[in-house]
Amino acid sequence: MAGPGQHPRAPVGAGRAFALLLVITGAAGLLASWVITLDKLKLLEDPDFTPGCSLNPVVSCGSVMESDQASAFGFPNPMLGLVAYGVVICVGVSLLAGARLPRWYWLLFGTGCLFGVGFVSWLQFQSLYRINALCLWCCLAWAATILLFWYVASHAVRHRFLPAPAPLRTFLDEFTWVPPVLHIGIVGMLVLTRWWDFWTS
Repeated sequence: MAGPGQHPRAPVGAGRAFALLLVITGAAGLLASWVITLDKLKLLEDPDFTPGCSLNPVVSCGSVMESDQASAFGFPNPMLGLVAYGVVICVGVSLLAGARLPRWYWLLFGTGCLFGVGFVSWLQFQSLYRINALCLWCCLAWAATILLFWYVASHAVRHRFLPAPAPLRTFLDEFTWVPPVLHIGIVGMLVLTRWWDFWTS
C-alpha cells in the first residue's frame, strides 16, 4: 500500500503473491479458452465430434459449445478469453518484474475484470437454466475470473483507487479471500441444487 508520504495518484505496484495470482488465474483461463477453442474447431469440422469433457447429460461441453450463448458477440466466446486472459498474464508478469502502474491503468484493468465477472455470471445463468448443461473447462474459467475480479477489486479499494470506508479497506486487507470464496461457494451451491436429483441418483 502507498506509504504515508506517497501521493495518492502515484504509480502503484503489487506484492509477489498478488502478481502470482494474476499469472495463475490468467493461465488457467487461457488454458480453458485454448482447449475450448480447439474443441470448437473440431466440432465445426466434424458435427459428430464429442469433446473429451462431455461425460454425461449434465457435464456436456458439446451441448454448451453448440448453444447460441457460446457465441454471444458473434464469434466463439473463448476467442475473447484468449485475448483477455493473455492480458492478465502480461500484467501479472509485469508486476513480478517490479512494474508500478498508474491509477488510471488499475481502474481500466479493474473495469475489464468487472466486465469479465459480469459476463461469466450471465454465462453461469445461461448454462444452469437455459442450456441445462455444464462445461468443465468453462467452470475453470469461471473460477479464475471470480478470483481475479475480487482480488483486483480489493487491491483497488485498499490503495484508495475506489472510495470505500476505512473498515472495508481493513477487512479486505486482512480477509481478501472471503469474497471470492463466498462467491464461488454460492455458484457451487447453485450447481449442486440445480441437478440435485442427478448428483444423488
